[in-house]
Amino acid sequence: MTTTTLLPEIGRSTLPFIDPFHPDRPLEVNFYRPADHGPDDPVVIVQHGMLRNGDEYRDFWIPAAEKHRILIAAPTFSDARFPNAESYNNGLVIGGDGSVRPYESWIYAVPARVLAALRKAGVTHRAKAWLYGHSAGGQFAHRMLATQEHEPFEAVIAANPGWYTLPTFDRAFPEGLGGIGLSESALARWFSYPMHIFAGDQDIVTDDPSLPAQEEALRQGEHRYARAHFMYDFARREAERLGLPFHWKLIRIEGIGHDGAAMSRAAAAYWFEGRIPPAEELASSEPAAL
Repeated sequence: MTTTTLLPEIGRSTLPFIDPFHPDRPLEVNFYRPADHGPDDPVVIVQHGMLRNGDEYRDFWIPAAEKHRILIAAPTFSDARFPNAESYNNGLVIGGDGSVRPYESWIYAVPARVLAALRKAGVTHRAKAWLYGHSAGGQFAHRMLATQEHEPFEAVIAANPGWYTLPTFDRAFPEGLGGIGLSESALARWFSYPMHIFAGDQDIVTDDPSLPAQEEALRQGEHRYARAHFMYDFARREAERLGLPFHWKLIRIEGIGHDGAAMSRAAAAYWFEGRIPPAEELASSEPAAL
């Protein structure tokens, strides 16, 4: 099986993408390609939130793309073809009958296949991309690292997830990693990767209808900011208990709530300028996007 070849034009474009393991569920990839982007320049893959708004998330990154010659690729999993959390946030891991789907069909592999398609087209020579996900995309990003090989990724940020898959086999997926066929080596690999959790310290709303409210999520905290700390502390203790290297970081983004645009600016500045801008620089004049 081979992936689609992707050849984005200069500026904004949207191209179809057929994942070989889901030929009946075509995706779109929303691109921004600066005029001066070359094949050795960075590629950032952006995972959208629950609104499945890859075009908006792509646009959040355009100023950084122009400034740093970054190719932006935002795979978009439509509600029509990937309905509900099970088909996006939770990766199509568990089938409708409760059985575990074949590993190759888990959609956490799609970002690496998008990068492979860009390499095949000669758009990039890069072996690795940066990957950023916010909200539901943050859920996607950290579960991707939990379940997939890490070689395609230069760095990964999971920003403001609604809740987390805990690094333990004692709880069933998606609350934990139990019951889906992963080995202890997958857990060690995840702990050792320098995953960054970005947590807006104003993401503290408890009555947001998009905030996961099932019992498993509530056990992690009453809001997203608390859940980020729960996840990090749980993982650090578990890695210590198992005697495994632990390279994660929890980054507090001061003055920012559940704002996809502001968190995108924070991620871009962190990766490509080595800084976290102050809240007044990050704050969006537009409505926050989920």
